[in-house]
Amino acid sequence: MAPTLAVMELESLGAYLKTRRDRVTPGDVGLRTYGAARRVPGLRREELAQLAGVSAGYYTRLEQGQAGTASRQVLDALAGVLRLDPAETAHLHNLARQPTTSRLVRPRPERPHPRVLALLKSLGETTPAVVLGRRGDVLAWNRTGHALVAEHVGFDAPHDLARRPSIPRMFFLDSLTRDLHRNWDELARTHVAYLRLTAGRYPTDARLAELIGELAMRCGDFAALWAKGDVADCTVGTMWLQHPTVGRVDVDYQVWLQPDSPDHRLEVYTPNDSASADALRLLANQVADQQEPEVATAMP
Repeated sequence: MAPTLAVMELESLGAYLKTRRDRVTPGDVGLRTYGAARRVPGLRREELAQLAGVSAGYYTRLEQGQAGTASRQVLDALAGVLRLDPAETAHLHNLARQPTTSRLVRPRPERPHPRVLALLKSLGETTPAVVLGRRGDVLAWNRTGHALVAEHVGFDAPHDLARRPSIPRMFFLDSLTRDLHRNWDELARTHVAYLRLTAGRYPTDARLAELIGELAMRCGDFAALWAKGDVADCTVGTMWLQHPTVGRVDVDYQVWLQPDSPDHRLEVYTPNDSASADALRLLANQVADQQEPEVATAMP
């Protein structure tokens, strides 16, 4: 099924196994090829099966979606041979648990948990912060967080479902957001890899399938990165910004999760050098001069 603006068919276990198999060379796993010409970029199915301790026929059926449910032991053996990291291994298990036929459903609009909002409010305006939903929608932000990552968007936009900012859409489709990030290429890979991890967790989420389909249709960079099949969690990292108001500012982001709402991520930004600390103080002072501290929150 080709990607459309309406919906995109999400990844199968077989497709993921093939992309991971293609990236592992025989030399990576200690196999000798004796100079023979190879028709595949990575491991052959037979090689992977042998190393994982399963039959070649079974692995072929698994990759073709004809083997039914794979056991945890088989999946862990494949993950070991394919040299998957914890996030990639979790994605493999998520894909294996998916039913062969599943109907997309449209989840109810997300609303942040009160505990997440209380934590956001406790940060005040000295620390920029944003609350993100499952698909990267902005569910809440403080004024400094808004000013840092999306000052060209209305502060009250999270209130309105029709206007609620989507960080992935902004990141790949909005030129101002792209220009904001000096390390856009690095962050783009992280965004796509995290969306793939999320898609494995929620394979029936119609809104997520629509988002991925829209980005694949409208942004060649996203489509190319999605085709690579990479998977990663997104909990810490660095953003190098060229801010339109305060200039160059480099921040570390870290994500805080709440057990009551594991889909919702409080992303906090802290400076990683003295010049960036000065820039964030200037931004916070500007926000304070404009209006009293406030948190914009997604409404039901």
